[in-house]
Amino acid sequence: MSREQSLRNGAGLMVLGALIFLVYAVVFLFRAFASTGFELGVETLNGVTRQQLDGLNPAIVYYITHLHVATAGFIAATAIAAGGLAWYGVRAGLWWAWITGVIAPVVGLAVALPLHYMGHFTYNWVSHLAPIYVGTIIYVVGAVVALIALSRAAPRAVRAAP
Repeated sequence: MSREQSLRNGAGLMVLGALIFLVYAVVFLFRAFASTGFELGVETLNGVTRQQLDGLNPAIVYYITHLHVATAGFIAATAIAAGGLAWYGVRAGLWWAWITGVIAPVVGLAVALPLHYMGHFTYNWVSHLAPIYVGTIIYVVGAVVALIALSRAAPRAVRAAP
């Protein structure tokens, strides 16, 4: 496979992974307003439902909703940026686009994921984290394919005869 084909394929996989992140963000945003639970895969917090918490203190529920809306916005923004960097930069063979396109989602995941394994609340990992893991795996495969292509020397431009 040529360098250009590998760049195109790698960037395409990165864009597909970023689209999965974007769909997750849209669902996350929708569920912030139209769900009986707290978020994807989190129906209760240690047995307390959203409705029970709202009855106890509505400000807490509004605050949680505001955090979910902000989180959805940042997931969507990262997805759009990563997808754009992949499609317009990585596909063109630009190292800076690959580096930035890898760093941005890695920082988001490195901050967000560890708290899920502290045991402070229960969640359905399939609906809560699996979509992000699937998107991440696809994105990483694309990034590796593109990295291999970027590591190959770019063909020299053919000089036109005078």
